[in-house]
Amino acid sequence: MLDFFDNETFTKVDFTKTKISKGEYDNCTFTNCNFESVHASNIQFVECDFIDCNFSNTIVTNTAFKEISFLNCKMIGVKFNECDPFLLQFSFKDCQLNFSSFYQLKIPNTKFINCNLEEVDFTESILSNAFFDKCNLKNTTFDRSNLEKSDFRTSANFSFSLEENQVKGAKFSKENLVGLLSKYKIVID
Repeated sequence: MLDFFDNETFTKVDFTKTKISKGEYDNCTFTNCNFESVHASNIQFVECDFIDCNFSNTIVTNTAFKEISFLNCKMIGVKFNECDPFLLQFSFKDCQLNFSSFYQLKIPNTKFINCNLEEVDFTESILSNAFFDKCNLKNTTFDRSNLEKSDFRTSANFSFSLEENQVKGAKFSKENLVGLLSKYKIVID
């Protein structure tokens, strides 16, 4: 039997010691909780907020994230590509997402605000209208990704091929264009 939680607050729960209940969490807030390396598979999170949580290496196979907000969370190595893609929608602010994967996910309109996205995999992802605000995209992979109308103007350290990705209408600043031209081995002063 699956549990149902509505409008509940979870504060300082260490799910590495207290097993997370399988079920659906609607309009719940998780503050300062530890999910590190926890099996959070087959759980439904709907309109939930995660604040100051550790999600590093959490297993999210078939986990649903519907209208989820992550604020100041450590989420290193999370394979979001294994979560339930149905109605998938989340936003990230002040999060550490290094080494995570969004491979082949359809996540248009996603907001990444002031996030560290080093070595994240966005291969074949649909990120149209995504907003990368003040993000570090060092060694992040964009390959055959749809980045149409996405905003990179305030982000840094990205490098990807204009030929291998869909970039129509994407926004860049003069300062960060160098990452789009690096493959041509030209000198930019």
